[in-house]
Amino acid sequence: MMREPYLSDLSDGQWALIEPMITAWKQSRVARSATGDPGSCDLREVVNAIFYQNRTGCQWRMLPHDLPAWSAVFYYFTLWRQDGLDQRIQELLRCQVRERAKRLEDPSLVVIDTQSVRAAAGVPKTTTGLDANKKTPGRKRGLAVDVLGLIIGVVVVAASAHDNAAGTALLDQAAERCGMRLEKALVDQGFKEAVIVHGALLDIDVEVVRRNPEDKAKGFVPQPKRWVVEQVNGTLMLHRRLAREYDHRPDTAASRVYWAATANMTRRLTTPSPAWRDEIAAAA
Repeated sequence: MMREPYLSDLSDGQWALIEPMITAWKQSRVARSATGDPGSCDLREVVNAIFYQNRTGCQWRMLPHDLPAWSAVFYYFTLWRQDGLDQRIQELLRCQVRERAKRLEDPSLVVIDTQSVRAAAGVPKTTTGLDANKKTPGRKRGLAVDVLGLIIGVVVVAASAHDNAAGTALLDQAAERCGMRLEKALVDQGFKEAVIVHGALLDIDVEVVRRNPEDKAKGFVPQPKRWVVEQVNGTLMLHRRLAREYDHRPDTAASRVYWAATANMTRRLTTPSPAWRDEIAAAA
């Protein structure tokens, strides 16, 4: 019996974008399995359940009954996180979005920033801390994005960790995923000399973008190019599971960012963009 669709469900076109990666993973998993049993769970519905939970912020056990059993969804979510499939799907879609914008697959410039997110009750204290600057208890989510707002790297650490720890890890991820084409990274004043030195070791020019002192009286003033990462943080917050740190493991929290980015990019690739947006992307 067909169920009524949820707003977060994949359309046929969106599923066609990621289905080959999931099918290849399933075939590889069957080949490594001792029994050779491919399993009977509908993996499209599993992805729908992950998108539903990301978007609504519900608990595992509160997934709707017309979606796969929460235990099955949790099983595949964990397995895909461990195998890195969530990241590989996100990277494949990122390359397609960049190609659609008439850009090379890998960027030459990334923008790095961190955001402190409060942790929910029950999240282990061993993985959280207090951001002394923002007075926020929880975790620090670091992102590396390109100028189109596409995620290159994700790091989740305790909020008490210095921005340098997140910055160096993000530079390592960006260098690994973008290769020799990556030349420059933009960061804010929270990142110190250690990040600049680490970038130099990777042949990446790290530029600290400083605020104009005259802008302090005006409040928040978007800075050229660096504002993109702020926009990405804002769009991620539309996925309510990311509005607060609910997951016990930092790598699970990072996986949720990859799935949120996947949901955003599948819509982006299957929805015709307005002409004005194409013009902005071409001029950026």
